[in-house]
Amino acid sequence: MKKLLHEAILERPLLGDGAMGTQLMLAGFGQDNCGEAWNLTHPERVLTIQRRYAEAGSECIITNTFGGSRIALNRHGEAENTAAINKAGVEIARQAFDSREGYVLGDIGPFGGLLEPFGEFTEAQVRSAFEEQAAALVEGGADAIIVETQTALEELLLGMEAAQRAGAKCIIGSMAYNVSLDGSNFRTMMGVGPERAARFMEEHGAHIVALNCGAGMDMPRALMAVKRYKSVSSLPVMVQPNAGKPRLVNNSIVYDETPEQMMNGVMPLLEAGANIVGACCGSTPEHIRAFRKAMDEFLEMKGIEPGGAPRKNQPL
Repeated sequence: MKKLLHEAILERPLLGDGAMGTQLMLAGFGQDNCGEAWNLTHPERVLTIQRRYAEAGSECIITNTFGGSRIALNRHGEAENTAAINKAGVEIARQAFDSREGYVLGDIGPFGGLLEPFGEFTEAQVRSAFEEQAAALVEGGADAIIVETQTALEELLLGMEAAQRAGAKCIIGSMAYNVSLDGSNFRTMMGVGPERAARFMEEHGAHIVALNCGAGMDMPRALMAVKRYKSVSSLPVMVQPNAGKPRLVNNSIVYDETPEQMMNGVMPLLEAGANIVGACCGSTPEHIRAFRKAMDEFLEMKGIEPGGAPRKNQPL
């Protein structure tokens, strides 16, 4: 029987995947389209992207359901397909592994608005939307639920509670931090720092604390976040930094860190205790392939087989 994700990563670190949005755009997705609906209308294109990540070495693949809540899908006229889109997202991610064992992380992203009194959505509306999405992801067979790119603890909690009610085997809370102008610190858009976030997630039942995306959140900042998380929490840590900073080139957004540049940051993350390492905005299967090389070197150095068993006569 396959180990639970948060148990498996205590034996050895696992490799995550990379960006989905930029890959969808390269596959023909337009800004006004609903990428999540492609799980139903163009599943082969989504599968091609995720299979490339699996072939590059990803052991954890996040479903194409970032905007898969009823509230978010309603903006594209897809609300009635909420359950089908999320279940299909899990199925496609599972197919990407082919016969290999891997973990499918059911993705719950921000609902795309603000809660009252700052916005127009009530807590009950958001809770209902997240519960519907989480239930579909769990019913579809997701190994874990990741509530990601969160900036406010209130919304994060609604997502985590929805995952708990759905019976998720593993719950990951992932925050999006922005680096301050002077580069000395980073917080979420709503002013939440990593220590506060980690304590909050552990207190409310998360199995893994994580970070992804955010302005300026590159490999060195991700390393800082791992250390700050671990200074206050005993939970495993997942990191998905961006591929550097975005630049506009010929009317297209290009991220400025190459696979080789990002690869140099993998070993320090693993040495600091990161349990899952992947990448976010601007990353590609080539970035993940480079990560795989660095992670394999780390495992070799530690005397750990790719499957997690220590090599004979080698200490952990």
